[in-house]
Amino acid sequence: MTFTTRPEIRGTFGVVTSTHWIASSVGFGILEKGGNAFDAAVATGIVLQVVEPHLNGPAGDLPAILYDVSKGKPEVLCAQGVAPAAASIEHFRGLGLNLIPGSGLLATVVPGAFDGWMLMLQDYGMLSLRDVLQPAIDYAKNGHPVLPRVAHTIASLKEFFAEEWPSSAEVWAPDGEVPEPNTNFKNPDLANTYQRILAEAEAKCGDREGQIAAAREIWRNGFVADAIGDYLSEASVMDVSEQKNSGILTREDLANWQAFTEETVSLNYHGWQVHKTLPWSQGPVMLQALSILKKFDLGAMDPNGDEFIHTVIEVMKLAYADRETYYGDPEFSDIPLGYLLSDDYAAERSQLVVEKASFEQRPGRLLGLEHLADGYIARAQQDFGVTCGVSAGEPTMAHLTEKRGDTVHLDIIDRWGNMVAATPSGGWLQSSPVVPGLGFPLNSRAQMFWLEEGVPNALAPRKRPRTTLTPSFAEKNGTQLVFGTPGGDQQDQWQLIWFLRFVHHGLDLQEGMDYPLFHTDHFQGSFFPREAKPGEMMIEPAVGQNTIDGLRARGHIVTVAEPWSIGRLTAALRHPCGTLQAAATPRLMQAYAIGR
Repeated sequence: MTFTTRPEIRGTFGVVTSTHWIASSVGFGILEKGGNAFDAAVATGIVLQVVEPHLNGPAGDLPAILYDVSKGKPEVLCAQGVAPAAASIEHFRGLGLNLIPGSGLLATVVPGAFDGWMLMLQDYGMLSLRDVLQPAIDYAKNGHPVLPRVAHTIASLKEFFAEEWPSSAEVWAPDGEVPEPNTNFKNPDLANTYQRILAEAEAKCGDREGQIAAAREIWRNGFVADAIGDYLSEASVMDVSEQKNSGILTREDLANWQAFTEETVSLNYHGWQVHKTLPWSQGPVMLQALSILKKFDLGAMDPNGDEFIHTVIEVMKLAYADRETYYGDPEFSDIPLGYLLSDDYAAERSQLVVEKASFEQRPGRLLGLEHLADGYIARAQQDFGVTCGVSAGEPTMAHLTEKRGDTVHLDIIDRWGNMVAATPSGGWLQSSPVVPGLGFPLNSRAQMFWLEEGVPNALAPRKRPRTTLTPSFAEKNGTQLVFGTPGGDQQDQWQLIWFLRFVHHGLDLQEGMDYPLFHTDHFQGSFFPREAKPGEMMIEPAVGQNTIDGLRARGHIVTVAEPWSIGRLTAALRHPCGTLQAAATPRLMQAYAIGR
């Protein structure tokens, strides 16, 4: 018998798993109320903004993969906001910057999350606007037990907030007091914002569809847009560049953007059709890794052994080098995705995996695009001359500073077989000052752009930054699976490792989440200060000393993390008979799966 840290949830009515137990409970309550997976996802996602404000917020970003039974195929909901119309490389260079700051107002793109949730509710849900907003309003108004990591994050930034971002101090440390861990914490301004959206939407229209449309319009052109626009028209604040900067986002930027749906990109791996987002996200990097890994007999390897880990690490280095070289918004660049996912290219790349760890950055040198590969290698070696100050970056977990943001994730399946995997992020409490009166900050996603002409992820007006957010959907012979994790550059690494052990070693959902995880830091990071750490990797000690020694013998620079400190995976699965399963990582003791 296999023992796990938690029971794996099983049932037929529905399952909800997310990175916070309160949000999972709310989502399952929506299913009990008669809502479908999409209704539950919206309610869960908006509550996550309240209970994990250090990880996501209303003005953040949202990619989701939706499976609507009536359509019979997965699709992507893209709520990744675009760069402002005034965004240009020249503007940032004129401020003396060679990287976009990882915090503050300059790094803000159009807020996408709220409109994305509303689009999901409008086109796929069944319940009313009030049904899905009320739980978040109640928790913001009446309070919730503040997570220790939230309290510690606020404590670490208290002085900075008071001196530089006073609107944030008012919300996160009211009356100058940092909340104690697990005490009841309220955000009345956020409660009022959502309550006002709801009240104005209900006053404008009496039917469900009209109210949701009105809520979207209020966000884009009503009091929310007014508050954001008025604040940005005058504000100049300190950010991680160690200078005060003003934002370039305007009311017109908010008014001219809406979330939308589009196709997935997919790859067949040992009978599983794995679906991801298009390359405005890092999603295809997991597909590239799977394509290369087809060439190796992973099933014959110990899933905790140094041969398995070495092979996966080396393949991830290759896939992520291509991510940094070739990925970007496909509306602005011709991304050679078909070739990057081809069998011929995978066979070529697999030959680069040898017994020793590579310390080189090795993007594929595609015909006619060699200059992009050379450019990436040069950037990965460049010293940008910056320090990683307050509230920079994203990457994740307990072994990193409390000042860094992260992400949340949810997976939901209802009794009819509708499914959602969503990875909301951005708009963290440490990313940007709170917009006065609204109770939430803006996002810092523009830090993912390069201030370099001619590369796929170069900054340009109305362009999507190449985000790290990357939910997953997979299916095989009628079995369907949604999964994901927070973690910035590690998201597709941890998902890949979990999925490989699921496919090749027969680990069940929870069992696989309890297995020790690892990742590479070799490639250039997506977040300020954009570091590359050649040959470096991190691993949990539960793999055993023999494996760690074996990896070091292969040349890897191995950092052993604290136990249970890497990855925040959740997953949900539906069998052809209608039986459901769900699981959530025990790491940080926040994520929970609920179902029956």
